[in-house]
Amino acid sequence: MAITLQAQEIETRVTAILQAAGSSPQEAAQVAANLVLANLSGHDSHGVGMVPRYVDAVLEGGLKPNTSVGTTLDGGALLTLDGGHGYGQIVGVQAMELAMDRAREHGTCVMALAHAHHLGRIGHFAEMAVARGLVSLHFVNVLSRPIVAPWGGGDGRFGTNPCCIGIPLAGAEPFVLDFATSRVAQGKMRVAHNERKRAPEGLLIDETGHPTTDPGVVVVQQPKGGFGALMPFGEHKGYGLALACELLGGALTGGGTWHRPPDSARAVYNSMLTVLVDPAKLGTAAAFEQEATAFLAWLRQSPAAPGAEGVLIAGEPERAAREARRREGITIDGATWGEILAAGEKLGLKTA
Repeated sequence: MAITLQAQEIETRVTAILQAAGSSPQEAAQVAANLVLANLSGHDSHGVGMVPRYVDAVLEGGLKPNTSVGTTLDGGALLTLDGGHGYGQIVGVQAMELAMDRAREHGTCVMALAHAHHLGRIGHFAEMAVARGLVSLHFVNVLSRPIVAPWGGGDGRFGTNPCCIGIPLAGAEPFVLDFATSRVAQGKMRVAHNERKRAPEGLLIDETGHPTTDPGVVVVQQPKGGFGALMPFGEHKGYGLALACELLGGALTGGGTWHRPPDSARAVYNSMLTVLVDPAKLGTAAAFEQEATAFLAWLRQSPAAPGAEGVLIAGEPERAAREARRREGITIDGATWGEILAAGEKLGLKTA
């Protein structure tokens, strides 16, 4: 049975579990707040449902609590950083703080972050940047069991490889585009599987390469011993962007790409190439403000399509979800909540 709780109660419970897994109180609270914010934003795939996997990864030794980001190369406006397999919600924020300071100093920064554990919702980092008036571009790869099929392929060869763009807008809420290059996030299939729901057609193939609507094909081992796969969005176009994320986020950062047989390890590693630009130092700030405002006003004049609510800008659905869920609470399906409680019990917590 699903459970609905207020954000603060969930955050408190998750913080206790992460502390029991070895994190300092400050680290546990920061990771928990990030996960709950993902739930509040409507992205349950990147929310507290990740806690059981994080606990398993810590117990296996693949996720290292209380790890800070390290500097591999400092070239002023070029930064190469290493996450040391620490919590992505920690080392990712530390990396962004360093990169944003450099962007404000130099006008731009290219930051390569390698070897972070799961970074979570990449839009969080774009929101950090736009809050400081910076444009941000993020290309991320995923080192875990490959669950996305190449266009024209019949099995998983890479991860959901997210791409994210943040753009501050004068006098308005920012543009924050954050998406997986698969047709749907793997975590959404985990949620659907736990809720015993079918997936829409066109998202999945089974372990034999045939279309299916069973989300379990990418969640649990299948009868022949393998897994199914997600499809890339936009056919060859999304597939091409996924490869760009692998090459930029994985190869260029030094974090590595996936080119080996799948394994059952629970750790999820991300590497991220981030480009930050300060519009105030680019020499086009006045034109940027004027043209962005004019374009968005023009865009919103488009009449709503039949059956649609009208034109939205990237970032608006998340902000609306936060408002609603802070008021009404966050609903977590019974299977996921049971997994979270079981993760705490593995660590000796009484979570009932």
